[in-house]
Amino acid sequence: MSLFLASLRFQLRLAPSSPGTLQVWATAPLFTAVFLSIAEHAGRTDLTSYAIVAPTLMGQWALALGIAGELITEERSQGTLEAVIATPCRLSVVVVGRICAVSLLGISAMVEAWLVAGLGFGRWIAVPHPLVLGVALLANAAAMAGTASILSSLFVLMPSARIVQNTLNYPLYLLSGVLVPLSTLPEWLRPFGRVVFLSWSADLFRSALDGAAVSRPAERIAVVLVLGLSGYAIGAFLLDRVLRRVRRLGTLTHT
Repeated sequence: MSLFLASLRFQLRLAPSSPGTLQVWATAPLFTAVFLSIAEHAGRTDLTSYAIVAPTLMGQWALALGIAGELITEERSQGTLEAVIATPCRLSVVVVGRICAVSLLGISAMVEAWLVAGLGFGRWIAVPHPLVLGVALLANAAAMAGTASILSSLFVLMPSARIVQNTLNYPLYLLSGVLVPLSTLPEWLRPFGRVVFLSWSADLFRSALDGAAVSRPAERIAVVLVLGLSGYAIGAFLLDRVLRRVRRLGTLTHT
C-alpha cells in the first residue's frame, strides 16, 4: 500500500504540468461544445447528459492510457528502465498508482463539461444523486487504472506505445457506448460493450444526472470494480511474464 500511495503522490505532483493533462483540460470543453451542438441541432436535448459524460470518460481514459505508455517510454529513454525493473518493488503497483492519480485528475473534465453546458448552452444539469455520482467516479478511476495496466506489458515489448494509444481510443469509446447509446449499435455488437467497464461507468454517470431514482447502484458500482480488478490481475500477470521473458533473453534494451 505504501508503494501505491507513494506512486500516486508522485504522479499527482507531476501531472498538473504534464502535456497530457493540459491537453485533456483544453480539449474537454471543445468536445462538450461539439457534442452539445450536434444534440441541439438534432433536437435531442435528452442526450445532454451524454455530452457531459463522454468528455469526462474520454479525458480520463486518454490520461490513463497515456501514462501507462509514457511511464515505460520515459524510463526507457532516460536509461532508467533497467534500474526500475531491477528493484524489488512490483512495477505493476507503481503503474496502477500513477494511473490512478491521472484518472482522479481527469474527473475535473466533468466540471469543465458541466460549465460549458451551462454557460455556453444554458443547460445547467442538476445532480440529483451526488453520492452515487461521487462513488461511481471513484470506482471508475480505480477500474480505469486496473484496465490500462493491461497495456503496460505491451509497452515494455514495443519500442513505441504511440500506435497502440492512438488506435485503441475511439473504437473503445464507440464500443462502450460512451459517445452514443449502446442501443444504436448493431445488436450482435452490444454484448461486447457490456464487458467493458466504461459502458457501466457511463450508464451510472448518466443515471446519477437523471432525476429518476438510480436502480441497483451498489450492484452496478460493484460490476465496475470487479471489471477493474480483473483488469489489474490480468495486467499484473502479463507484466510479470513479460519481465521474466526480457530478463531471460536479455532483450530489455532492444525492445
